Amino acid sequence: MITLGVDLAADPSRTAVVRIDWTGGRAVVVDVAVPACDAQIVDAALGADKIAIDCPLGWPDAFVDFVAQHRRGTADAAADTIAARRPLVYRATDLHCMQHGLRPLSVSADRIAHAALRAAALLARLGEPDRSGAGRVVEAYPAASLKIWGLPYRSYKNDPARIEASLSDLQRRVGLEFATGTRATCAGTDHAFDALVVALTARAAALGRTEPPPPETAALASREGWISLPDPALDALRG
Repeated sequence: MITLGVDLAADPSRTAVVRIDWTGGRAVVVDVAVPACDAQIVDAALGADKIAIDCPLGWPDAFVDFVAQHRRGTADAAADTIAARRPLVYRATDLHCMQHGLRPLSVSADRIAHAALRAAALLARLGEPDRSGAGRVVEAYPAASLKIWGLPYRSYKNDPARIEASLSDLQRRVGLEFATGTRATCAGTDHAFDALVVALTARAAALGRTEPPPPETAALASREGWISLPDPALDALRG
């Protein structure tokens, strides 16, 4: 099995891709690319069994409807309070994450929307229309995965010592091996480290060790996207 993790930013210079080969009961980080353009991501996805992307894969249905109504000049829904705007700002998966003590950025109200526009084009190039995680592509949230696995998930991005400690912990618990130069890259930038966490989340999804959307939310999640939250059994990723 090959899993691919993409830490997607609005600009390729802050985008990273990690590819892990799980063949023969091993977990080998075979390639790390940072920066990474769309063409590199599409090429890296060739042969990957599961691809996880750290970026919203869709927008709230209510927001899409509101914008369409606004374009027609018929947007008459109340939007004069925070409560009224909440369905426009947060997806079902965002609200689900909030129940776990996490607060994803709003794809319709925060700058993460720039990356989401890029993700939308990538999904089309990859030929993956479903955004619920039921197909080859899943949406990941590194902070959520780290929290669930018992690792520091706040204020680590500008802390090389914390990234190194977490990387060593992941290496020990999953039995990660690294091709030449890949470990130093994962330790040297939070983009590559996040891409590694995302590639591990892809493995959890491939093994059925992530929380799927509830049946009543499945159709909505296929449009809005659904963040794959892994279970706590990190060592189970070995297979």
